[in-house]
Amino acid sequence: MPRIRLAVSLLFLMNGFMMGSWAPKIPVLKDRLGISEGMLGLLILTFGIGSLLMMPVAGGLISRLGSRRISKLMAACLVPVLLLLSLVPGLPLAFAALFLFGGFVGAMDVAMNANAVAVEKRMRRAIMSSCHAYWSLGALVGAALGGPAIAHFGEVTHAVLVTIAGLVILLVAWPMVMADHPHPEAEKEKLALPRSPLPWLIGIVALFSMIPEGSVIDWSALYMRNELGASVALSGYGFAAFSATMAIMRFAGDHVRDRFGAVKTLRVCTLLALVGLVMAGLAPSATIAIIGFALAGIGISNMVPIAFSAAGNLPGLAPGIGLSVVTFMGYSGILFAPSLIGFIAEHVGFSIIFTSIPLLFLVVLLLSGHAVHADATKN
Repeated sequence: MPRIRLAVSLLFLMNGFMMGSWAPKIPVLKDRLGISEGMLGLLILTFGIGSLLMMPVAGGLISRLGSRRISKLMAACLVPVLLLLSLVPGLPLAFAALFLFGGFVGAMDVAMNANAVAVEKRMRRAIMSSCHAYWSLGALVGAALGGPAIAHFGEVTHAVLVTIAGLVILLVAWPMVMADHPHPEAEKEKLALPRSPLPWLIGIVALFSMIPEGSVIDWSALYMRNELGASVALSGYGFAAFSATMAIMRFAGDHVRDRFGAVKTLRVCTLLALVGLVMAGLAPSATIAIIGFALAGIGISNMVPIAFSAAGNLPGLAPGIGLSVVTFMGYSGILFAPSLIGFIAEHVGFSIIFTSIPLLFLVVLLLSGHAVHADATKN
């Protein structure tokens, strides 16, 4: 693997690892601070707000300074934040720490995706899907090891180990991260929302791809338990199948995209995701639902990476600006939409939810022609 590709893959791995390591700390933080579920929800919302606010800021900085500097800076800022969260003595500092955590995660997300676009251009081949696969792998490792580590070593020692691991990954990647050059006119431009409709249209593709993803993450287990009568153990298999097929297909997605092109790949993936979620929503049993979620994972796996590649290659627009718009719109779907979906599901049930959400994929199909910009990496 070329050094520049290894470096950006390690950035994705580290970001995912930090996010995965956060998940098992959530109930520990709740107990330590003695707060209610509602207050915990506000804390997690603060993470989302910090992330979304920093994404457009990162986009503007990338257009001036390049993605290498911002990726490395945000990664360095992110490394110690989980340790800080493990040491905060009260609620006000917990809110501040989670805002910073979300902000650094979001800003690094924009920057490392911009760097991946730059590496794609240098290599003249797709790498975005595998980069996102490394993120999924890092999140899986962080989440899987986090619970046992906290149980055996305690919250603070776990955070120290995570910090050391994150630092080691960053130090390995640090000298290899590819330098990219900001647009010549970037320093003269004012920070402003792009006037071109293209980043907003591709942002809709990302948004309508990530709302279903967030719905499966947050609600598939409850749906299988309450409406399909699955056992506690079996109810988690829907999301597990979804995650497994998504990770596998993200490692394969670059080769598929290079062979068939971004537009055709996006359309086929969208149709697979649509069929999978409808199958899950109409499933007469938990087993059929698991198969449906697995099929949806195959489909959704490469939809967002293609949208991000397209956003970083829009004509006349700095990659950081296009990516900041698309990541902002996409992640707002995965952070906030599931809450609204949960409220609706209280009245209509999750079967209708999972059957109806694929309507969003019809819009993705209508806009799929814009994915042609993702193939600019080959030019």
